[in-house]
Amino acid sequence: MGEAMNQIWRNVVEFSGRFQSFYVRTSEVGMEYFSSNGSLFLLHALSSVFHLGVFACVVFVLAGKRLESSQLETLSKPRFSLHYKLSLFLCFALSALYAFLSVFNFIFFRGGGGGMKSFIAIESDLIIRTLAWSVTSAYLHSHLPKGGGNKFSLLLRIWWLCFLILSLTISIHDFFAFRPSLQLIPLYYLYVDGFTILCASLLCYMGFFVTIRNPNCEETTIREPLLNGTFVERKPGEDGERRPYATAGLQKALDLDDVPELAEPDSVNGVYPVVREMLEGNAVSTWQLTRALVISVWREVFITGFLALLYTCASYVGPYLIESFVQYLNGIQQFENQGYFLVFAFFFSKLVESLAQRRWFFTLQQVGIRNRAALVAMIYRKGLSLSSQSRQSHTSGEIINFMSVDAERIGEFGWYIHDLWMVPVQVLVALLILYRCLGLASVAALVATILVMLANVPLGILQEKYQGKLMESKDKRMKAMSEILRNMRILKLQGWEMRFLSKIIDLRKVESSWLWKFLYTAAMTTFVFWGAPSFVSVVTFGVCLPLGIPLKSGKILSALATFRVLQEPIYNLPDTISMIVQTKVSLDRIAAFLCLGDLQSDAVEKLQRHSSEIAIEVSNGSFSWDTSSPTPTLKDLNFQVLHGMRVAVCGTVGSGKSSLLSCILGEVPKVSGNVKVCGTKAYVAQSPWIQSGKIEENILFGKEMERDRYERVLEACALKKDLEILPFGDQTVIGERGINLSGGQKQRIQIARAIYQDADIYLFDDPFSAVDAHTGTHLFQECLLGFLASKTVIYVTHQVEFLPAADIVLVIRDGRITQAGKYDSILSSGTDFMELVDAHKKALESIDSVNLGKQEFSNLESSQNTVKTSTSAEPKLDVQVGKVNEPVVESQNKGQLIQEEEREKGSVGFSVYWKYITAAYGGALIPLILMAQILFQILQIGSNFWMAWATPVSEDSEPTVSPLLLLLIYVSLAVGSSFCVLARALLVATAVYKTAANLFEKMHLSIFRSPMSFFDSTPTGRILNRASTDQSAVDMSIPFQIGAFAFSVIQLLGIIAVMSQVAWQVFIVFLPVIAVSIWYQQYYIPTARELARLVGVCKAPIIQYFAESLSGSTTIRSFDKESRFMTTNLKLIDAYSRPKFYNAGAMEWLCFRLDLLSSLTFAFSLVFLVTLPEGIIDPGIAGLAVTYGLNLNMLQAWVIWNLCNLENKMISVERIFQYSSMPSEPPLLIEESRPDPNWPLIGEVKIHDLQVRYASQLPLVLRGITCTLPEGLKTGIVGRTGSGKSTLIQVLFRIVDPVGGQILIDGIDISCIGLHDLRSRLSIIPQDPTMFEGTIRSNLDPLEEYSDGEIWAAVDKCQIREEVRQKDMKFESLVSENGENWSVGQRRLLCLGRVLLNKSKVLVLDEATASVDTATDSRIQQTIRKHFSDCTVITIAHRIAAVLDSDVVLLLDNGIVAEFDSPSVLLENKSTYFAQLVAE
Repeated sequence: MGEAMNQIWRNVVEFSGRFQSFYVRTSEVGMEYFSSNGSLFLLHALSSVFHLGVFACVVFVLAGKRLESSQLETLSKPRFSLHYKLSLFLCFALSALYAFLSVFNFIFFRGGGGGMKSFIAIESDLIIRTLAWSVTSAYLHSHLPKGGGNKFSLLLRIWWLCFLILSLTISIHDFFAFRPSLQLIPLYYLYVDGFTILCASLLCYMGFFVTIRNPNCEETTIREPLLNGTFVERKPGEDGERRPYATAGLQKALDLDDVPELAEPDSVNGVYPVVREMLEGNAVSTWQLTRALVISVWREVFITGFLALLYTCASYVGPYLIESFVQYLNGIQQFENQGYFLVFAFFFSKLVESLAQRRWFFTLQQVGIRNRAALVAMIYRKGLSLSSQSRQSHTSGEIINFMSVDAERIGEFGWYIHDLWMVPVQVLVALLILYRCLGLASVAALVATILVMLANVPLGILQEKYQGKLMESKDKRMKAMSEILRNMRILKLQGWEMRFLSKIIDLRKVESSWLWKFLYTAAMTTFVFWGAPSFVSVVTFGVCLPLGIPLKSGKILSALATFRVLQEPIYNLPDTISMIVQTKVSLDRIAAFLCLGDLQSDAVEKLQRHSSEIAIEVSNGSFSWDTSSPTPTLKDLNFQVLHGMRVAVCGTVGSGKSSLLSCILGEVPKVSGNVKVCGTKAYVAQSPWIQSGKIEENILFGKEMERDRYERVLEACALKKDLEILPFGDQTVIGERGINLSGGQKQRIQIARAIYQDADIYLFDDPFSAVDAHTGTHLFQECLLGFLASKTVIYVTHQVEFLPAADIVLVIRDGRITQAGKYDSILSSGTDFMELVDAHKKALESIDSVNLGKQEFSNLESSQNTVKTSTSAEPKLDVQVGKVNEPVVESQNKGQLIQEEEREKGSVGFSVYWKYITAAYGGALIPLILMAQILFQILQIGSNFWMAWATPVSEDSEPTVSPLLLLLIYVSLAVGSSFCVLARALLVATAVYKTAANLFEKMHLSIFRSPMSFFDSTPTGRILNRASTDQSAVDMSIPFQIGAFAFSVIQLLGIIAVMSQVAWQVFIVFLPVIAVSIWYQQYYIPTARELARLVGVCKAPIIQYFAESLSGSTTIRSFDKESRFMTTNLKLIDAYSRPKFYNAGAMEWLCFRLDLLSSLTFAFSLVFLVTLPEGIIDPGIAGLAVTYGLNLNMLQAWVIWNLCNLENKMISVERIFQYSSMPSEPPLLIEESRPDPNWPLIGEVKIHDLQVRYASQLPLVLRGITCTLPEGLKTGIVGRTGSGKSTLIQVLFRIVDPVGGQILIDGIDISCIGLHDLRSRLSIIPQDPTMFEGTIRSNLDPLEEYSDGEIWAAVDKCQIREEVRQKDMKFESLVSENGENWSVGQRRLLCLGRVLLNKSKVLVLDEATASVDTATDSRIQQTIRKHFSDCTVITIAHRIAAVLDSDVVLLLDNGIVAEFDSPSVLLENKSTYFAQLVAE
């Protein structure tokens, strides 16, 4: 093999010599004639002057344009025709031709036969021509016609015409001058002149006769160049300055609108269908998923594979030539001008290496972006079709991790996709070079390399294990975090947030234990592979001694250079193996998720519209949420619903009413039977599902706006007055989960959404329980009896008064339909229905008894007398202007609740870096890490310097030291450098672990201590993004990015030090190159930084939209809107991919320029070395400088690349710090004003002049309320939606602090004590019954304060003992996410159990019986009367019966006390608000 390589080398040298001889022979003839021919000399002098004039004019124009940059209009090349591109190419070709001729003329013929005068004339003409055509190319590339011009500028056209005339004149003169001896016509005079005439003719033709602008340009998009290569699209007619995209990044913070759309192949629409088609219909395995991803980008993988191979070959040219270079410097020349040829070979190989690597890296990043997009789309699609059992096995938090962490990691694997096969190829090429230098000793190098790779096998196995465990623990933490964020309001009301924070911290500790093991395993892997080149070189040189292979400096340096090149794949191998392990784990997890069961496709047989008179038919139906359970949820269902019928479904809590609707929708797994549905469906869930976005968008739900129908829907759903009072009407942006709407408003919007769809079949799951009696009656009459009079409607309800209007009433008990028929016919045919009706009658009787009673309520303060603000017959309906659910964040966006995510502007501040590096042990480890790396670099350079100095240059030279001493010192230095690497790796792992732990705890403490307004106005996706993606970056990426930057700087300084020892003159070029590199970096980084921030900002909407879609998947499927939601998700994916893609493009734009500058520096140093007289420098040391210089371009670019990438990555730290220093709630405990342990003793609540607003610029919500809620009595708070009821409760718990007045409980001002002292002494059953994933025990007693006996007693009292006893594990029975395996009514009863355990003197019931039937409501009221008889009970209720049972009624109207007295007194006067409410 070595002989073959030598033969190739001899052929190249022979060809070079022949070409040189031919060029010399012909050019000397021309030069001799040139010196003797005055007219030709005059013509070339005229050409030089003319070219020089053009050069000056164009430079002047370019400078003037730069000064007037504000007036510059830069258009992109794609708007111009092929003629423009050809013109640009011809100008560049002429410039390159003249530059080539100038270089060869300078190298070979400075002393030619024509004399110095001829040489200077020709060389000057060539140089001036090169400069003139270079600036012409630059002018043509950068400055194009303004306005509507279709021709090149007048300057260019005149110049091209004159150049054609001049070229023709010179060529004709040359032809006649050499006519006597045509066989000796020089290349320069005829062939080159022929080429220039051709170019000049084409340029003149295009300058005068063709159009350079696309004639259809006005109909196409205008696009702006992105960093001189990519384009921002703008539609014709758009206003605003058009400027280079990178310049835009310098002048302002980029928005997503500034970033161009992706091309079709890079868009998710280009790759997702391919992957989906390949996986369709198969059980997805890890291999199938991997295969589909690779095949979807196979062209790019193939191209990058070729580029990687080209890069590998080019990178070994330098090591191969080093021995020849050292011998040349030692005076041994194989042919004339060998030194210049070697310089050219070195430079050309570096150029090829740079071009191949840059294109390779950019294309692989494209591959990563495409794969990530396809995976996210697949995960989203799967999430929409999961069955109920599958959903219970994977919570939304886990699925979000698949999307935010696993898909991201697989996308990043694109960087490493070729490393597996490249390492063997690089090792093979290295062995060939080593064999040429060291013969059989190369076998020892192969064995040593294999040993190093085998040493990694156990480490790789451990890494895979630890990575899998790390991801599992991360999933659990994210699942818990997602649930906590959704239910943060209830946690704060109960005073549980710190307990749940400790739960998150405990989960993080488990995760951290695996992170610690992973980091230290990675540290050992780093030690093995950073020490590998030293180990391989020691073994190789050690074998040379017994084999008698002479160690000459040229061969040693060639081997060392080979080891240094081989060092790159070996250095990267730990990352590659780690990434392969992580990617394998992520692929396994995603494949397992994609294999989960979907909803049964045959659960419902969908008939074509109008094909049957029967709308819904269920025959012999049995359904079960848990298919493994022996007892079905619903059994023996048989019923038919004809088109246009109204069917009511009623029954006790947990009887299966909601499950009945779900089986019609196909949501419940079918055990047996058939379900047929004819027509389109619309569904209104019991728990309202509202999308983030405008109210109008929620109602339209993808349908076109029909203004007349839309207005009628608003009227029917009683939304008109609500919209009138909202600041933006139906354009008001709704927060996540409808956070800035009341429960009634959310329910009415949900009903409006269903009605607007104009479906055939409507399914209502108890939609009237969340609204007051008046609104419920209005909705029933206007919507069900009016708007939907001709539709098929099935409605679940607990309000018996709505049952008579039904054509059929279905009574369900224990999963069976026990009665069915008309209201009157079943009233006397069974006991189940009679129980419900009797409970309702008792509630009405209680109203009558209050009407008849004449009790006098005394002992009230004078301020508590009946207050009447209006006596009109029609009570005023006020929409809630503000409540705790609406802490409107007033900012630039005109007061909308949800603002665009805040992001920092400008560069990442030094304070961010300083806080980060000092987070672990105050930064004490940083100097030790740097010292270890510096020592490593010194010892590495020292060992190589020793080998270069101590070995002879040639076989004739005497060795300086004995071979044994040579090797002994080298081994000592190599071992020392390896231990430095080990120390550095362990210190880095320690610092990473401690820093990640500190940042995690600070951010989460800040989040949990934030006021409720933060959670109301911040989508959970933003918080989860920081807790998952940004925290993962801190755990795994950023520390190593900082290390890579610091280590590459140290290596670069080492190379500069070595090169300066030989040729200090290299600084003449190196310093300006560094200055230009820094200028490029400063030009690039503002745009790249903003793009990186956009990447972070654009990721949260994907997570938020996915979480939102998962929670509303039943509603989405019921409306058959999966495709619309999928389309929106694809747009969000592309919105995230766009800044990521262009950031990658910008990075390669920068790196290519830096590579080129570094190559020029290296080439200059080589030229300097070959021009020095022989003997001035030691050839061995010069060869060492070249050995290190081979890595100069890579390291210089690597330093700048790491600096830029570090700043991009540090944005994650910046975002974490942003959430670590947010405004906090008041203190949890105030030691100096802690209340008595038994406080409150009696429970008296005094409210004095209470004034509340949600922001300083907003009006008061509560306007001076003054009243006393007597101790031990029940107080009912009533009022229209928006009157301030909920706000009063939130102030009582200090979710919102008042701006004036105070609340005293047993004489203690609640604003003077800690939040936990207050909230833990009060009890509340909230409007939304909340259960957490875990067990029944953990839900009843999250703080673990009560015994089993106390918990059983509470379960007995809250009427749910039987349900718990039926569970196999009793209190340890599992509760799924959001308590989805319990009905809403059962969840509410469990919430009652919590307050029964707490035994507080003050109990607040916020719509506590909204989702239960009348009988259960009655039992709850009895329980409260019995067990809270000596407590102050404050009740907010829509059911008047619940309030009539109160001792006192507080009626609020528009933030003031309208009426306050006993129910009997208020009912005496029929004109009071309260009397009118009861009458409704």
